[in-house]
Amino acid sequence: MPDTATQPRQILCIKWGTFYGPQYVNILHSMVARNLTGAFKLYCLTDDATGIRPEVTCLPLPELGCEIPPGTWGKWRKAALWSRELPGKLTGVALFVDLDTIIVGNIDGYFTHGNPDDVILARNWVKPLHRLGQTSIFRFKIGSHPYMLDNLRADPGGISRKYQYEQHYVTHGIKSGIKFWPGAWTCHFRVHCLPPFPLRCFIPPRLPKGAKIITFPGRPNPDDAAAGRWYHDDNDQHRPLLQHFKHVLENNRNPNRRYTKRLRDYILPTPWIHEHWRE
Repeated sequence: MPDTATQPRQILCIKWGTFYGPQYVNILHSMVARNLTGAFKLYCLTDDATGIRPEVTCLPLPELGCEIPPGTWGKWRKAALWSRELPGKLTGVALFVDLDTIIVGNIDGYFTHGNPDDVILARNWVKPLHRLGQTSIFRFKIGSHPYMLDNLRADPGGISRKYQYEQHYVTHGIKSGIKFWPGAWTCHFRVHCLPPFPLRCFIPPRLPKGAKIITFPGRPNPDDAAAGRWYHDDNDQHRPLLQHFKHVLENNRNPNRRYTKRLRDYILPTPWIHEHWRE
């Protein structure tokens, strides 16, 4: 098991662009402080450190070193984490956590589970039979798999088109293979918390028993789910069900997006998020 007794545990996050503000980093630091035993250090790899609390060490974004062709999905910028060296000369075992993540229980086990050389991912619960990993929260040894970035730089078009998602590339590209966290630890908000449609119109999302971390791939984001909205771009308040249906029918001008899918994008306010996702 990883030896974390002699040095602070290392946690990494990435913030680039404007989609996530500094409050996401600040809240992540507070959640870790409430749910991790002993000393830790949060490193934020970012292109803008404005507004981030001083307890967080901000470092420059590592270079991806290649252009990902348009038309691919996923957050390929995260692949830069597989560099031989990271800014700040970071070394050793690190836990990467996406900013749109809620920590709801003690996370000591994320540092002691398995072997220090393991690459451990969350399971992709949307396609559980495919044995795909999800990089919302994963542990790795910094600099131990540089071929991942080397191979991507050598053929960014071929690799990104083949795998589409960065996390699929990690799933299949790590030569020693990946491992998963214990099943109950890491839950997917839409899969494990949100009732299926139409029950979600009447029952608020639940917090699964035994969960330690809730991930939010895609939509909604934690702040939106807390307020009871799927998207933040057109409304700051929760819409009652009939208003939601009316809004979709009147405003869904995207011919590539089905009305039925947009109608199902409904959520009631989620009070337990406020308890955990806060500074």
